[in-house]
Amino acid sequence: MKHLSFVALVVLASSGYLTAQITSPKSDVLGAHLNYGRGCTACHAPHNGTSGNGTAKSSDSSSGNSILWGQDATGLYGKTITTGGGKYVEVLPSSMSATTPDVNGMLTCLTCHDGNYASGAMMKNQLYEAVPSTYGSASTIPTLLGGNGGSSGIYLNQHPVGLNAKIGCGGSNWDCTVGANGTVLMTGARSKQFVTNYGFFVTPGNYNNSPVMVCDTCHNPHSMNVVTVSKGSQSGLPPGNYATMFFLRGPYNPADPNTQSNQTAQFCRQCHADKSNEMNGSSAGTVF
Repeated sequence: MKHLSFVALVVLASSGYLTAQITSPKSDVLGAHLNYGRGCTACHAPHNGTSGNGTAKSSDSSSGNSILWGQDATGLYGKTITTGGGKYVEVLPSSMSATTPDVNGMLTCLTCHDGNYASGAMMKNQLYEAVPSTYGSASTIPTLLGGNGGSSGIYLNQHPVGLNAKIGCGGSNWDCTVGANGTVLMTGARSKQFVTNYGFFVTPGNYNNSPVMVCDTCHNPHSMNVVTVSKGSQSGLPPGNYATMFFLRGPYNPADPNTQSNQTAQFCRQCHADKSNEMNGSSAGTVF
């Protein structure tokens, strides 16, 4: 019996799952979004929108209409940003009352994270997290888009986002299907295997029943350093808490001491199927 128990332990350890799961960190999961102690009200205004939060720079009748947003977004209304090397053009909503996914998925984020049209409220344009030694250290990592140390107003080097940044199925994409409400259903043989090996943590926006890429597709603004995999979730990973960084929605730990770890690549492969093991004939799963 002891021998069998030891064999089982070795099998589990070789899968990487024992080292992958972590206990909840001692730091608050909001991390940088604690906003220097101000907390939730730095972004959300329980009453009266930006006026109630003391951030109103101009009159905005739609202030706070969506998710009680309390930051002034008027400087961004109707502005055009072009991402992905110039291939994706997004005209931002003209009101917080718009019903498109780029209201809560982009406009809210840019009220603090844009360094061009917006003021970068409470931002110091410097990474809050301690990055591992595997990252470069020649300069400070910026946190503002369109004002990140290069030419002001340039968004071309940002990941594609917006209502035109659609997530597709078939071809070089996953063998998935798109549901009626814009959800991505990982129903094909290869996509199912990827979900078993890692999961599908991203949450695309829904625009005219098509899944689109917005900021909170990849980022969960309410948890900076930990992601929880629950029993019955759309992931084959064992239930537990996993390390992440940059508010990303899935396990993503570039500080993993295992130099063969592929978990950060797995996060990107959720959309970039052609770079996955499953699409390239490898039987490798997720390595922690």
